[in-house]
Amino acid sequence: MTRPAFSITRRRALIGAAALPLAAAASRPAFAAAEMLGMATTRFNRFKLGDFEVTALLAGTRTVPDPQTIFGLNASEEDFAAASAAARIPTDKAQFFFTPTVVNTGSELILFDTGLNPGGITGALRAAGYEPDQVDRVVITHMHGDHIGGVSEGSAATFVNAAHVTGAAEFDAWDMSGNETFEAKVRPLAEQFTMIGDGDSIAPGITAMAAFGHTPGHMTYMIESGGQQLLLGADFANHYVWSLAYPDWEVRFDRDKEMAAKTRRRILDMLAADKIPFIGYHMPWPAMGFVETRGEGFHYVPTSYQMMLE
Repeated sequence: MTRPAFSITRRRALIGAAALPLAAAASRPAFAAAEMLGMATTRFNRFKLGDFEVTALLAGTRTVPDPQTIFGLNASEEDFAAASAAARIPTDKAQFFFTPTVVNTGSELILFDTGLNPGGITGALRAAGYEPDQVDRVVITHMHGDHIGGVSEGSAATFVNAAHVTGAAEFDAWDMSGNETFEAKVRPLAEQFTMIGDGDSIAPGITAMAAFGHTPGHMTYMIESGGQQLLLGADFANHYVWSLAYPDWEVRFDRDKEMAAKTRRRILDMLAADKIPFIGYHMPWPAMGFVETRGEGFHYVPTSYQMMLE
């Protein structure tokens, strides 16, 4: 049978129906485009570690120019550029992250480091569901300003109900040499600090580990619960490429550069061999990853969903 010239097939009908909203939209006047909101990220990352709950806090982030004035001081410009290009990161700027961490043991809320200022750390804490007066213990890994900046405001402690802990070697070094931030933030609270050493336990399952070099008494902390481990690495390594792939590259902020390089290699060797994840204070947010050996150096592998699994 010959199809009538004016027949509408089912396919054509569907196409026509779909086109109607588009035609209607085209005939309407355009409204203003959605406002550009700027870059943004989360302020906290929480996961279980055995019976503990661990929350990494983004207390601040900023772009820093000319990163080779900080990293790879003993590397050539060509080597630094090649390493950066291989990792697809620029050589003219770097993004810094500042990541204090909260460990809830079930009986204590313990904060490791305090960021650049009180507002940054208290804002991140509140975003994560905590109030500053809930913190039972503040642990300072070392006395650089981006770790002690949130300890106090004037002479008043930010965490009014918290005991304060730091390494004895670290406190003694800054007590002798001092600097403006130490004098303003820590000195007024000196009597509230308990001093510890390598291997000391600050709570069940939390052990101090000496990682000297970055500062005279720099500490990392091994967190263990329910057969799981996590290293709070602080500043033993400060960049996921320039510190891990090239652990012997000198860093401007390392007080003893030779010792810092030895410490980096020792800790990275341990993390790679034992497959222990770590939170690095300056690692790309959310600041947690694994380490694997690669050539004469190491490679950073960011966590994905490993820590979300029960």
